[in-house]
Amino acid sequence: MMLLRFIEGAAIRLTSSLNLQRKMLLLYGIIVLAPTIVLGILAGYYTLQNVRNNYMITIKEALRQTAQNIEFRKQGYDLLAMRTATDGELIIRLFREYNDMSEQLNTVEYVDRSFTEMSKYLPGIENFRIYHENSTLVQDGRLLWKPEQRFLSGISELTWYQQTLKSELAPKWQNVRSRSDELAITHKIMAPTGEGIGMVFMQLDYDTVFGQLLAQPFNGAGELYILDADQRIIAATDTSQIARLADSILPGVLEGITDEDGMISDGDRYFSQAIGADWSIVAVIDLDQLEHQSKWVLYGIAGGVAFFLLLSTFMIMTVMKNIVWRIRKLGNRMNDISHGEFDVSVRSRDKDELGELELLFNSMSGKLGKLVTDMAEAKLKEREQAFRVLQAQINPHFIYNSLSLIRWRAMDLDDQMQVRTIDALTTFYRLALDNRINVTPIEAELQHVQAYLEIQQLRFPDLVRVEWDIDHEVYPFYTIKLLLQPIVENCYLHGAITSKQGAFIRISASREGDRIRFEVEDNGAGIMPDTLKLLKHGERVGKGNGFGTANIRERLKLYFGSESHFGIDSDAGCGTRVTIIIPACAERPEIRKEGEHDSSIDRRR
Repeated sequence: MMLLRFIEGAAIRLTSSLNLQRKMLLLYGIIVLAPTIVLGILAGYYTLQNVRNNYMITIKEALRQTAQNIEFRKQGYDLLAMRTATDGELIIRLFREYNDMSEQLNTVEYVDRSFTEMSKYLPGIENFRIYHENSTLVQDGRLLWKPEQRFLSGISELTWYQQTLKSELAPKWQNVRSRSDELAITHKIMAPTGEGIGMVFMQLDYDTVFGQLLAQPFNGAGELYILDADQRIIAATDTSQIARLADSILPGVLEGITDEDGMISDGDRYFSQAIGADWSIVAVIDLDQLEHQSKWVLYGIAGGVAFFLLLSTFMIMTVMKNIVWRIRKLGNRMNDISHGEFDVSVRSRDKDELGELELLFNSMSGKLGKLVTDMAEAKLKEREQAFRVLQAQINPHFIYNSLSLIRWRAMDLDDQMQVRTIDALTTFYRLALDNRINVTPIEAELQHVQAYLEIQQLRFPDLVRVEWDIDHEVYPFYTIKLLLQPIVENCYLHGAITSKQGAFIRISASREGDRIRFEVEDNGAGIMPDTLKLLKHGERVGKGNGFGTANIRERLKLYFGSESHFGIDSDAGCGTRVTIIIPACAERPEIRKEGEHDSSIDRRR
């Protein structure tokens, strides 16, 4: 845990001076780019080593199979030469003396019959001869020959014959001099006394015997050489090289080569495989050329990795450029807001986190603009209200003084009707014109309604019956100012209660647990359904306050929140009932801020 915190702190210190784009590029380089390059190099290296190891195994196996095929073919020709050279009947016929021509013809027929048919079973034999030194036996020009001064294998037959009789190899393979496309096999014919009396000679077609086996080895990436017991080159992939290989690097290298061992020289790799007891086959391989295809595969993989790294780098750069550009655009718009320009927005087309942030910024800028506008309007209204308060400080005193003067005059005239009217007006205006309070005890609110009704009763005597159902337990609790009077006023203004036969207004107030319930009911004209629907949704109707209900709803929510209830039930032509429920507040309620929880229990009794 301490190590992780140390690394985290080091990373923060390292990138603290970098901007967001460079931080993301550094993170991309450390987490993606550098590990990918390192792992790619290691994977390529070990892949190449594995391919090389597989090449070694494949090469050795191919060399072993080629050696088996060469040995099989060599044994076939060796067997033919050996059977011919060791044929007892042939040895007797070559060793005896001939006195007449018929015996010589019998020998010629025997040789022709026995060995011509035998040689047909092996392909590639272009010339089959038996050389002898029997002076009494003729040479027929086909199978029986005598060594003379004719040229054979680049030298005279006689010289060749004498050299071959001295050789210990049996049979002996050699190239035909000046003709790289032919091979010669010779085998001594020994008399019972142990002296050489003849020679078997077979001339072979190079391509038929070894050419196909040595052609294009390892997809042209190497060469094969067949060596005899004296380390002489018998056959090679490139026959033109046979004549001049005596001066090449191969003979010197072959001295240190053993079975299944290799040497590296000038970029080449050498492999050797034994063929039988005395021959061997050597492969000279250019590994660079052999691995050329594999390297191109690796180059292709490396190129693909590099391409996708560059593509991913370009993509991360593009994405980062877009992100940084959008963040800077948000910063510029915020700077505009800080200078008082609220009519700004950011165009959002993406649905990512920045897109959501841009939408929130647009919403915030709109709300800030509206808030600033509202604050400016509020300041104007505040100044206007201050002026009205200044006027209101004069008007109530003037009204009270005027009503007091009229009351004394009415008392001097003993006009009780005017006295009652003036007392009701005084009580009504004392609460209505008091701008210092917004809440009042329920008892004072009911007195205010009673004063209003008394004035209306004096205006319309004996037309409306007023019924009171008041629970005196609610008197100490608080309510908002002018809660019931506008509703009672609606009974006269909109309910046309004075034109109704048997009109009545019923006002009730009762306590229901920790709530206070008010009801104002009349049997006036009622409310039309469309208007009632608007009033129930709290919308204003027509001019002014729309029956005063919108103002009452707003003030109830302002002081009591969701604990209050305002309901209207009405039937057109039958009357209206308004129900108001508020919390039972023993202390003065305060205006609530938006989102504030409902009043705590300590305000209730």
